[in-house]
Amino acid sequence: MRHQKRGRKLNRTSEHRRAMLCNLATSIFEFHRVETGHAKALEVRRVVERLITYGKRGDLNSRRMASRYIRNKAILRKLFQEIAPKFQERNGGYTRVIKKGFRRGDSAAVSIIELVGIPRIEKKAVVPETTEKASDGKNTESKEQSKK
Repeated sequence: MRHQKRGRKLNRTSEHRRAMLCNLATSIFEFHRVETGHAKALEVRRVVERLITYGKRGDLNSRRMASRYIRNKAILRKLFQEIAPKFQERNGGYTRVIKKGFRRGDSAAVSIIELVGIPRIEKKAVVPETTEKASDGKNTESKEQSKK
């Protein structure tokens, strides 16, 4: 029986589950919004809410407790200096989970988890640079032939 047992196992070992939730929480603080499975979103919400509470306290022990989950120093600094002060007047409920629908491949429930009241940051797309080799005669010759 699972009386008084909290949290979902998510078909992962405890180490994998903890690492996954830490990475998801870091992504939420970095981009303010993440699309993931519904069960994962509900689980990571618990972690994110606790981390924002640590950020609101702002003392050294809270920073050390938060650094157990967020290992990126820039994101940790962002949590304590930018994100947590915006929630200073709010008593909980820092995140919102929105059901998006079902994934096409495996029909898994997908949700969006986002920070309340903070605008979304777009991910920057990495566009590979295309360089044409003009030193070869081949590229320019084929272009000239196609023009004729």
